[in-house]
Amino acid sequence: MVGTGGPVATFSEWDYVVFAGTIVGAAGLGLFQAFRGRKESSSAEYFLGGRQMSAVPVAMSLTASFMSGVTVIGTPAEAYLYGTSFWLFGISYVIMSFITAEIFVPLFYRLGITSAYEYLEMRFSRLIRVLGTFMYTMQTILYTGLVIYAPALALNQITGMDLWGVLVATGAVCIVYCTLGGLKAVIWTDVLQMVIMLTGFVAVIARGAVLQGGLDKIWEDAGQGGRLETFDFDPDPLKRHTFWSMTIGGSVTWMSVYAINQSQVQRYISCKTLRHAKMALYVNMVGLCVTLSLAMLSGLAMFSIYKNCDPFTNGDVGSTDQLLPYLVMDILAVYPGIPGLFVAAAYSGTLSTVSSSINALVAVTVEDFIRPVWKNLSVKQTTWLSMGLSVFFGALCIGMAGVASQMGSVLQAALSIFGMLSGPLLGLYLLGMLFRTANSIGGLTGMFLSLVLTLWVGIGGQLYPATADKTNPLPVSTAGCNNTLQSNMTTETPWTTPVTQPDVRPPLADFYSLSYLYISFLGTLTTIVIGLLVSMITGGCKQGKLNSQLFVRKSDFACFSCSHKSQVSGKTEKGATEFDIGADKSGFVHCDPTSHDFVEATKL
Repeated sequence: MVGTGGPVATFSEWDYVVFAGTIVGAAGLGLFQAFRGRKESSSAEYFLGGRQMSAVPVAMSLTASFMSGVTVIGTPAEAYLYGTSFWLFGISYVIMSFITAEIFVPLFYRLGITSAYEYLEMRFSRLIRVLGTFMYTMQTILYTGLVIYAPALALNQITGMDLWGVLVATGAVCIVYCTLGGLKAVIWTDVLQMVIMLTGFVAVIARGAVLQGGLDKIWEDAGQGGRLETFDFDPDPLKRHTFWSMTIGGSVTWMSVYAINQSQVQRYISCKTLRHAKMALYVNMVGLCVTLSLAMLSGLAMFSIYKNCDPFTNGDVGSTDQLLPYLVMDILAVYPGIPGLFVAAAYSGTLSTVSSSINALVAVTVEDFIRPVWKNLSVKQTTWLSMGLSVFFGALCIGMAGVASQMGSVLQAALSIFGMLSGPLLGLYLLGMLFRTANSIGGLTGMFLSLVLTLWVGIGGQLYPATADKTNPLPVSTAGCNNTLQSNMTTETPWTTPVTQPDVRPPLADFYSLSYLYISFLGTLTTIVIGLLVSMITGGCKQGKLNSQLFVRKSDFACFSCSHKSQVSGKTEKGATEFDIGADKSGFVHCDPTSHDFVEATKL
């Protein structure tokens, strides 16, 4: 019986057919884009889709890139265990989208860069660019390993498939269409995968509502179980989720993902105009909120069904990240093919993220490490080199999935990785974009010390998790279980929480208990403060005239409907207005300062 614990059904033949058909369709779309663009073989085509992409497919790709299998598996489990406080991420999505669209996008777009880390060399030094690229590479390989592991765990739970077999298959599919098709293949495949992912959530919610007697009943059960206590205004930074950690810490965390992460920057600078680039981010904001809402509703439906029999405490699943896959087979197995659709949804989210990561890793490796050393590579050599690197990074990400399996909750681990490595980088960009006083010595010192601090706190938090009173665990029950499986946990009452703590905690354990959402904020703030102080001490105020193109300008905010000259074709796009431009000593084309029109800056 549904919701009473015990073994559930496994994949049927139709489930395998639906799952396989969905994955083959996604890979086929990527390969179609690859063969379609074979005559346009260039690095700009491979990495940036020829800079001719439109807002809507780019927006869906932006959403799919980080709404991965981690989201499909982790977010419903978050709602089930901790309630709706995670829904406050919707506010951070809005804040992040506005800042990224109005500050970062115009700057990157007018510089005409391929790698986001080119800016660090323009503003600071070659060394800082190399270090920034290295940090991004390490972060992305770790995160991608986690993303590959999450749906493999789901498939292992639902189908009994070999875990490592699934891991290798995931990487192999991504490598094929990523290697052959470049960014266009990645973006258009992401569009299909985004639709599949949302469909999987809808199927879970709809079936849950039917079983429980409507969405009203699900909402009522969630309220009685304490899952609707969304707003906690406690300023304590050690509490896992509060209004402040979700909005302030969450905004900075997601900004470090969307504003400077190559996987995302590469997408919006592939748009054909600045207007399309900005619009892609605002449409993406809506997509993020819709995806978050469907994932949270799926988690609340899961709690309504299992409010009297928690599968984790009852021993039916070995990890809280297996809760949603278990639910799918419990409530949807009566409809052959539907569980296959759900697994395809989790798998599709993973394919989109992994392919995006591989493409971005290849782009930064070629632009930041290889081109500066071998400047005379032909188009053919660059293409073959890019394909080889795609295979290499794909294999490396598969290997990192084994490390990811040791990192606990996939959702928190994913965001912690971004906090530890992207926070210091975000601070470096803001330091360069907003403060003319900042110099390379200050930037390097600030980023290094910030990185040491965030790694110390982040790794300490993994080794010594916060105590139960800081993680806000909510009660679960096993009173209604059939007890067909023996639980590894015992309790004197039917209510318990799946949280364990180390026996010995060091004196700094509370410091390590800083909410994982504040790690990125801590890194960003530390880089800016130390960077400014060191810059002023080392002569930052006495620097010569700096290129104004490298700083945020007031016109960036007003320049929503802009024209520009295409970096690829060199021709003014339709609807553009011609006006005088000139070149400054640094070799950047710039606009007439009295005009609000925009010309893409290109190196002369």
